[in-house]
Amino acid sequence: MGSMLLISPFEFVMDFQGFVEQVEAFQVAILAAGLILLIIEMFIPGFGVAGITGVVLLIVGIILTARTPFEAFIMFLILIILIAILLRIVLRSAAKGKLSKKLILNLQAKQELGYTASKDSSEMIGRKGIAVTTLRPAGTGEFDKVRLDIVTEGGFIEKGTKIKIISVNGNRIVVEPIVEPSLK
Repeated sequence: MGSMLLISPFEFVMDFQGFVEQVEAFQVAILAAGLILLIIEMFIPGFGVAGITGVVLLIVGIILTARTPFEAFIMFLILIILIAILLRIVLRSAAKGKLSKKLILNLQAKQELGYTASKDSSEMIGRKGIAVTTLRPAGTGEFDKVRLDIVTEGGFIEKGTKIKIISVNGNRIVVEPIVEPSLK
């Protein structure tokens, strides 16, 4: 059987200490800048420039710092764990902390606070009025001395024509011309 490559915890600590000692300030700065840019991207979402630049700096930092592929892999795992922890903190803050107060609107549009939706105007069906403008198919009509924005079902109605409201859906008031029977 071949010998297995196992290192003792003491050897691992000594190797790690040697690794840390060989890291230069420039390499630490690149890695720190990459992490800071990722944090900025988490808190201030934008077009991804900070996040992409942060990832690129982290990759460059790993390449410049690691002496072996194994060290690069370990550094990658450590960075992934750090990013996961930071993301968890950001998500928790976004859900319950100070960040949630900035991102989530907790007010409700209640009627007691003065908010109203479009009123129910179904009582207007059947009202008669006159086309103030030519309806092509939208325009203005006057009903009981009140001007309203109205539409037809697609046809044109000339200005001055007598009209009747046939349906109301929210703010959309649909009219048709009143056809008076001709006397023969």
